[in-house]
Formats: sequence, C-alpha cells, structure tokens
Amino acid sequence: LKTEKIIASDPFPASLKNLEAFGAQTTRSNEDIVKEADVVFLAVKPTVLQGVLSTIKSHVSTRHLILSTAMGISIRNIEQALPAASKVIRVMPNTPVFVRNGACVYVCGSAVEKEDEAIVRKLLDAVGTCDRIPESMIDAVTALSGSGPAYVYVMIEALADGAVRMGLPRDLAYRLTAQTVLGAAHMVQNTNLHPGQTKG
Repeated sequence: LKTEKIIASDPFPASLKNLEAFGAQTTRSNEDIVKEADVVFLAVKPTVLQGVLSTIKSHVSTRHLILSTAMGISIRNIEQALPAASKVIRVMPNTPVFVRNGACVYVCGSAVEKEDEAIVRKLLDAVGTCDRIPESMIDAVTALSGSGPAYVYVMIEALADGAVRMGLPRDLAYRLTAQTVLGAAHMVQNTNLHPGQTKG
C-alpha cells in the first residue's frame, strides 16, 4: 500500500504534520475519510468512538470495511451505530507493529465476507502476525499481547540495570538484553518446544 493512498484525520495539527511527513494525505474531517476510502480504521479511544460513528454514519455503505481498535466496544455496538449490513471488524494490534513485529488479532462482524477478511489479513500480516479469534477471547488477548510488551520492556530495563551495576556500559547492556529476549522468543517460535524445555 503506497502512503499517498492513505488519508487520515486527527484533531491535533501536530499529529497531522507527522502523518504528512509520512506521505499520507490529511484532513480534519472524518466525513472526508469515509467519502474517499473503502477501508476505514477507527483508531480512537473508546470514549470518543460513539461520537465518531455518529459523524460518519450517513456516509457509510456496503462498500466500506470498518476496522475498530477501540478497546471494550463490541462489534454489535458498532454495527448498531452504523447502517444495516455494515462490514465491521475489531482489531487488536500491539506497539511492536511500529517495527513490523506486532502480534495482532481480529474479530469479524456478521456482514464481513471472505474477500474483506483477506484484505485485513494482508494489512496485518505486513506489520507482524495476525490471527482470527472469537470475540469472547479479545479481552484476554488485550491483556496478553496488547499489554504484554510493556512487561517485557520492564524486564529488559531491569536486566540491563543489573548488568550496568555489574560494570557493563549501558548501551551494551541494552543491546545484549534486547538480543537475549529476541533470541529466546525465536527459540519458542522455531523449536515447537514447551518454554519450560528450553530453559536448559
């Protein structure tokens, strides 16, 4: 997907400038987004989602694929706020998508078809891994892979701090710690062994 084909809106001018630097088109109007795009990401806080949905509702049709990353807002609630037969998918990414190593899941709404799901998989596969799950699992996934990176960062910080206390330069401590975590993750992914078996 070429960046010039992306159009994004944001209420904050500084955020729009960052998006423009990335190569995307920008606007202050959510309605303009829906008029221009077929695939619409609603990457907003849960507290403002209903307001966004009410703004775009009259412009949404069956040509649109609506993706929401808002935590705690069910597909049913989103579908009820949009015209009948709207195609809605909930997506839960995590922060490592910024370096194309995210762990993403998605949940399909009742009107989503196979070709719609294929589009979502292609988008999410480009920034890491993706799995389809039932909506009943999404809260658990949010706790695991959504919040999980923060715990790993704390662990990296603690291990590196310990190494610095033992005399290592901080940049080397961070580099070794990050590679250790990365290598351990690859061991789990590539050996098909239970993590307990890899402890040696």
